[in-house]
Amino acid sequence: MPTPNSKPDATTDLILIRHGETAWNRELRFQGHADVPLNDIGHEQARRLGLRLAGETVQHILSSDLMRAQQTAAPAAQQLSLPVVTSAGLREQFFGVAEGMRSDEIQSLHPRAWEQWLEFREDHAMPEGETAREFHTRIIAALGTIAAAHKGQHLIVVTHGGVLDMVWRTAQGLSLSGPRRSDIPNAGFNRIRIADPARPDAIEIVDWADTRHLADLPPQPTYDQTRHLKKD
Repeated sequence: MPTPNSKPDATTDLILIRHGETAWNRELRFQGHADVPLNDIGHEQARRLGLRLAGETVQHILSSDLMRAQQTAAPAAQQLSLPVVTSAGLREQFFGVAEGMRSDEIQSLHPRAWEQWLEFREDHAMPEGETAREFHTRIIAALGTIAAAHKGQHLIVVTHGGVLDMVWRTAQGLSLSGPRRSDIPNAGFNRIRIADPARPDAIEIVDWADTRHLADLPPQPTYDQTRHLKKD
């Protein structure tokens, strides 16, 4: 028999959260697997997010094991009296030698790598980094594991912008090549549904990029990949 807070089917509902702002977000640096903490704005975003999530009925909170994600999850965990379970599988894409750099620094130090990066090909990676295809495979596998372990439940999953990009592309049937085109704000509220844990790539988006809880905070730093596209 289902538990009182579980649904009778295998559907898993996930509230996906991108971590709050960091100093490296503000400086438009490639973060990847670097363990960067939230800045003051990020902590305020996390606090407000925790208040908003206090009204949700969830059974578990999962998070990337990187500090910025765990710090974002902490206020919600306190509000809901739930532990935070971490997973390295929910980390951001690994950018290899480019981690910690701004785009102008990469262009200066690794000009060929930057030139190739601007082609936005799914099988290209920064030197020593992870391709979009490898990253996507890792994220979909992680979601499948989560959905299989939590059938019929509601979860909060705190992760990273690139992870949400992979989810968006998968749900919309988009290529892994090309620049990011979805809105993925820090500490935004996103709700998805996985109906069958055996098919974690069959993702339904229920809500996306809701930032009502962040009203009146400073504008977010945004790295627009589409500005690098060549015009005909």
